[in-house]
Amino acid sequence: MGVAVVTGANRGLGAEWVHQLLEEGWEVYASYRTEIGRLSTFDNPNLTIHQLDVQSNSSVEMFAKNAPSQIDLLINNAGVADGRWRNLTEIDDVWALEVIDINALGPVRVVKALYEKMNHESLTKIGMVSSLMASIDDCHMGRSYAYRASKTALNMFTVAMKKEAAEDNIAFVILHPGWVKTDMGGDRAPVEIPDSVSGMRKVLTSRTLENSGQFVQFDGQLLPW
Repeated sequence: MGVAVVTGANRGLGAEWVHQLLEEGWEVYASYRTEIGRLSTFDNPNLTIHQLDVQSNSSVEMFAKNAPSQIDLLINNAGVADGRWRNLTEIDDVWALEVIDINALGPVRVVKALYEKMNHESLTKIGMVSSLMASIDDCHMGRSYAYRASKTALNMFTVAMKKEAAEDNIAFVILHPGWVKTDMGGDRAPVEIPDSVSGMRKVLTSRTLENSGQFVQFDGQLLPW
């Protein structure tokens, strides 16, 4: 195994990433924004936790400074939902910009701050947790304007970053976790959290520099842009 970094790790998918990686023998450096949450339940010497606000450059820089010197896997999971506004007249532009800042620029800040620790001889893999709602081709229902736009922007940032990251032996994958039973997904969602994460972990095993930057569902299905 190696060293993994997981952001937004205090609950939901992020906490399950931590759980499964620890079970497999990874050393995990995990973040929370305000509350430790489920991270407090893990009694494992391979786990280190640190506060992180992905909107703050100083917080990201401090998080990176305290991270292990070599990182083999980064799971950029931190993110927020939007107001799911029913129509465009309800859009709150201030909150919409904040959603885009957190969901699209936040992961880029983390990659940027940790880059030198991921640039080493062995292949580093970065999972960017996105959503099918980022797909322009799949936008049939509308609504969730800011969330959709933020995840579409995240996808483009990722595809752009993978071009130069390939020169430094770093591969990206854009992950759709599925419709999962989380606080965001709700109880009607058909996918259980452990199944989503185990599926995404399987997707990561097949990542190479050649397929870097693909948009992939947790079950391995390639998704339309």
